[in-house]
Amino acid sequence: MIIYRATKKGFIMDCRLGRIADAVREEYEKHIGRANLAEVRAWDSSLRCMASVLDTDTIDDYVTICAEYRLPNCGSRIDLIVAGSDSNGRDNVVIVELKQWEKAVPETERKLVRTFVGGCERYVAHPSYQAWSYAVTLENYNEAIESRKISLFPCAYLHNYTYFSGDGINDTTVYPEITQAPLFFREGGDKLRLFITDHVVKPSSGAIMDTIDNGRLRPSASLQDVLSKIMKGSREFIMIDDQKVFFENIMAHVKRTGAENKKHVFIIEGGPGTGKSVLAINLLAETVKTGRSASYVSKNAAPRNVYSAMLARDRFRKAAIKSLFLSSGSFVTAKEDSFDALFVDEAHRLNEKSGRYHNEGKNQIKEIIRAAKVSVFFIDERQIISSYDIGSVADIEFWAEELGAEVHSGRLSSQFRCNGSDGYMSFLDDVLDISHGYYTFDPADYDIRVADDPEEMMSIIKQKNLKDNKARMLAGYCWDWVSKNDHSKYDIVIGPSFRAQWNFNNTLTWAIDRDSVDQIGCIHTSQGLEFSYAGVIIGDDLRFENGKVITDFSARAKTDKTTLKGLIVPCRKGDKEALHKADMIIRNTYRTLLSRAMKGCIVYCTDRALADHIRSSIEENRRRVNEFMASAAAETNAGY
Repeated sequence: MIIYRATKKGFIMDCRLGRIADAVREEYEKHIGRANLAEVRAWDSSLRCMASVLDTDTIDDYVTICAEYRLPNCGSRIDLIVAGSDSNGRDNVVIVELKQWEKAVPETERKLVRTFVGGCERYVAHPSYQAWSYAVTLENYNEAIESRKISLFPCAYLHNYTYFSGDGINDTTVYPEITQAPLFFREGGDKLRLFITDHVVKPSSGAIMDTIDNGRLRPSASLQDVLSKIMKGSREFIMIDDQKVFFENIMAHVKRTGAENKKHVFIIEGGPGTGKSVLAINLLAETVKTGRSASYVSKNAAPRNVYSAMLARDRFRKAAIKSLFLSSGSFVTAKEDSFDALFVDEAHRLNEKSGRYHNEGKNQIKEIIRAAKVSVFFIDERQIISSYDIGSVADIEFWAEELGAEVHSGRLSSQFRCNGSDGYMSFLDDVLDISHGYYTFDPADYDIRVADDPEEMMSIIKQKNLKDNKARMLAGYCWDWVSKNDHSKYDIVIGPSFRAQWNFNNTLTWAIDRDSVDQIGCIHTSQGLEFSYAGVIIGDDLRFENGKVITDFSARAKTDKTTLKGLIVPCRKGDKEALHKADMIIRNTYRTLLSRAMKGCIVYCTDRALADHIRSSIEENRRRVNEFMASAAAETNAGY
C-alpha cells in the first residue's frame, strides 16, 4: 500500500518547504492510524537527508518517490522507495532503509546490532538485513514484480552515522545481507546517489508503483502447509523486524545451555496474526538442528494434531513427532532442566492443574519453567477464552522469579494475518466493544462482510474452499453437542432450513481434512490455526441492545464444560467479578474466531440488531476509505 507518493520534484519541494513530515503523517493517518511524535520527527529528519541525495540532475524530476510503503500480507513498511527506469529502460525499484543512529555495536553472536532506539539501548536487526528482508517479502508476495520483470535493489542509509575503518557493522562475514543491501553512512551520500542512479534515472513508462500496488498478491503460506519444510531446514518464512530480533536473542541463549547454569524465561506478547506460532516453530526447528532437546508446547490439541499429521504425511518418524509436540500438562513429573528449550504457544491457555479432571500437578507455568533451561511463552491475554485459563504475563514473571530464572520480555507488533491489516484488528476491537479508537482498513486488503442467512455464508465458504481447502465454518459455543452420541442429529439449527454438526465427533485434524468444510469448528478446534477464509456464526451470547454490544452467559451451550466452568452460578447471583470474567471470555472468543482468516471473513449473527451494527461499521469504514481516496485523487489532479 502506498502511503505517501510524489514525483522527485514534488518530494524535494515538500522537504525544502518543511512540510514533508506533515504530508506523510496526513496520508499515514488516513490509511493506518495515528502516528506518534517520534515517527513524525524521524520522517522530517531522514526524508530531508534523502532529498539532498536525490537533488541531482542525473535523476529525472518525474521519477516516483514513495515513503512508508506498506508491505503486502504484513504491517511492516519500507521507509523510502525510488522507482523508475535505468539508462537502458529496465524497470527498477530502489528500497532504502533509513536510520538516524549515530553509533551501533555489532553483536556477532546474535547477528544483530545494539543501538539507542526507542528511549534505550536495545538489540535490533541489522539495517541491511531489514532492507533485504523487505525486498524479499515484496518480491515473494507480489506477482507483478516477476511478470513485469521489475528488479528490486535494497540498501540502508545511516545518515547520522560516522563510519570508521574496521567498524564491525559493515562486516559481511557476520552480516552477509550487506552484499545484497549495501550500507551507506553519513559521509556516503554521494555513494548512495551513485547506487540509486545505477538503477533509476528516469520515470518508468508503465507507472511502476501503480503496477506493484495493484499487482496480484500470491497467497501467504499457512504454517501448517510448510511445517515439514521448516523442520527440514528450509527458510519458508523470512523473519522481519521484531521476529528476527527475538529469534536471534532466544537462539543465543539456547546455544549457551550447555555452558551456563542459569534458567532463562522469554515472554513474547503479540495479538492474533503477529507471527507467534511461526516464530515458535522456527525456533523449534533451529534448536533441534543444533542437537539440543526441545518441544513445541500448547494447551490446545488442535494445532499439535494438525502439525503432527502434516509431518506424518512427509514420513517423519512417529517417535520423533511425538516428542516434538507436547501438551501443556506433560511436565507434572518432568525432571528439572530435562529440556534445553520449550516453546509454549498460546500461553494464555495454560491451566493451573493438569489431567483430564484438572487434579494433577500444581501449576503448568511453574512445571514448564522447571523442566526447561530456556522456556519461551508466546502470549496474548486477549485470547483467554476459558475460566480454566490462567496464563498471564504477571503469573509467568512470578514463577520465573520463584525458580530463579532471568526474564526477557518483548512484543511482536507486525501483523501477518488479515492481509497484514492492523486496521482490521482495531475494527474488531471497536465493533465488539472491547476498546475504541480511530481505525481504517482498505476493503481491498481484507474482505469482511455480513451474510443475510447462514446458508448463504456456507455457500460462500464452500466455494472459497474449492481453491485450496483452507476455508472453514466456525461458530460461538451456543449450541449443544447433541451429535456426540447420535450422529444422525444436527447440533446447529438456525431457521427453517440450516442444519450443521460440530466437528468434534470424527477427527482430530478437522482444520486440514478434505471433507470437513461441511462441519463447523469452535474456538477449541481453531485457536492457534489459520485459514484463508472463515465463516463465523455469532450466537445469542453476543447481541446489540440499546446502542451497545452486550454478552449473555446464559446463551452458552449447556454441553460447554470448560469455557465458563464455575462462572454460571455466580453470574446468576449477580457476582460482578464472575460477570466481568464471563463477559471477557465471550468477547475474546469472537475476537479470536473473527481473526482466524488471512483473506476474508463472512459473518452471520443470530441477533439481527448485531448484524446491522457490524454491517454499519463496515460501511462507515468504507465511507472513510472512499473519502481518503477521493482526497488523494484531488491532490494528484491538482499536481501536488
